[in-house]
Amino acid sequence: MYKKDDAINIIKILKEYYPDAKCSLDFKTPFELVVAVMLSAQCTDERVNKTTPSIFKKYSTPKDFANIDINELENLIHPCGFYKNKAKNIKACAIKILNDFNGIVPSNMEDLLTLPGIGRKSANVIMLEVFGIAEGIAVDTHAKRISNKIGLSDNSEPEKIENDLLKIFPQKYLKDINHIFMWHGRNICTARNCKCNICPINKYCKNFIENV
Repeated sequence: MYKKDDAINIIKILKEYYPDAKCSLDFKTPFELVVAVMLSAQCTDERVNKTTPSIFKKYSTPKDFANIDINELENLIHPCGFYKNKAKNIKACAIKILNDFNGIVPSNMEDLLTLPGIGRKSANVIMLEVFGIAEGIAVDTHAKRISNKIGLSDNSEPEKIENDLLKIFPQKYLKDINHIFMWHGRNICTARNCKCNICPINKYCKNFIENV
């Protein structure tokens, strides 16, 4: 098991290194984030943020998306990839929220996980960004890569990595982990050509220590 004190030091160092770390998806309402999160699957947040403004000008509520023509929705979200499946899920999600939750995005994990297109990672993002509740940790590709490299988890499945992280980090640090891991993964601990020599947490990193 990773030393808890070292894990906490990692978060403290990265928080100081990335003081502006926050959710990268642009949204104004809870359901806009639901849509943006679904679009971000296998797509960069940058691409999503370029695609959604024109969509949200015309469609922003569950009712809007429940009534939208599926072909039009596919065309609108086409730049984000996997547009047929995403369009189907967005429309089905909107309909379920209207029918089962009175048009209001649910504020608990159990109900969020019943929504089409919303898995645990997405639900964690919605819980934190919309409701300010850090119940778990959203394990995206950055959090997965960093957790494995540092030695926080040897697992490859996101939910198992999340469970490993939850055993290490106290509750008060959960709200920061995904943000700073995402920023660190984009800037230094990248998938290719990671900048290990200038990494502020390399002394805690199993991968760096083994390759020095």
